[in-house]
Amino acid sequence: MFKTISDPADCEVHSVIRFLNTKKDKPSEIHRQLVEIYGENVLTDGMVRKWVRQFNHGRTNVHDEARSGRPSVVNDGLVAKVNEKIRENRRFTIRMLFDEFPQISNTVLHEIVTNRLNYLKFFFRWVPKMLTDVHKTK
Repeated sequence: MFKTISDPADCEVHSVIRFLNTKKDKPSEIHRQLVEIYGENVLTDGMVRKWVRQFNHGRTNVHDEARSGRPSVVNDGLVAKVNEKIRENRRFTIRMLFDEFPQISNTVLHEIVTNRLNYLKFFFRWVPKMLTDVHKTK
């Protein structure tokens, strides 16, 4: 039995598909070998067939195509503005921030506060998650 490789890069898997397809292996055989090496969650049989079809039609690039999506409203300027409002009033609520920034949803504001700014709710106040020794003594 082979040693399995966990969490491979997509382009690595696509390169293996391209290599095995060049050797004239069938898509079902390619899928079986991928599952054997990379584990059950690597790619579905249908996706392997799709990549084999694309390589047979002349595709040489193993990287995924860039996809368009909804642009994120979160940027560094917005994060700085939210941080400034928090520093003005440490006893803020997400609802108060929503009143200040009505164009941004509560969920996005909560994500900015907790994930981007690393604040944690602590006894009616929001404090940084990483407290220094000075903060701890206060």
